[in-house]
Amino acid sequence: MTNKKVIAIYPGSFDPPTNGHLDLIQRGSRLFDELIVAVLRNPEKDPLFTVDERKSMLQEMVRQWDNVRVETFDGLLVEFARRVNASVVLRGIRAISDYEYELQMALMNRKLAANLDTLFMPSAEEYSYVSSRLVKDIARLGGDIRGMVPAMVVEHLQQKLRRPEAFKK
Repeated sequence: MTNKKVIAIYPGSFDPPTNGHLDLIQRGSRLFDELIVAVLRNPEKDPLFTVDERKSMLQEMVRQWDNVRVETFDGLLVEFARRVNASVVLRGIRAISDYEYELQMALMNRKLAANLDTLFMPSAEEYSYVSSRLVKDIARLGGDIRGMVPAMVVEHLQQKLRRPEAFKK
């Protein structure tokens, strides 16, 4: 029997990071030897926060776990997984609609990299309705997002809201 180190990737846009993301990171940190929170650099999307801002927020949020680190990537997830020697992709599931999309992605990743497994983890009940998109919408309309995102993210969103150019499409 070998003592193989299991490295997992938790990929996403994290725009912004939410308490649901943080919950999955905390739970994933207990399951894997190493968990890489992988911030996707997607030129097709128009994110509110830059990749560097999202990475910085996440680094602050995960520093309590020694086996968690934050990186950025672009291109195919399977190529990033090969570069970092990951064998597992961690994905959160909030609803059946998430599962249908995530299953399709997991099967495609498996087709491209047969040694890359996907672990679907149900969201904690208290975060099952939270998404980055909804958090941004609520914040833009002046709603209270406390409890949905860490306090640091509330502050970053408030700073962005003070700059109207951040919301022009």
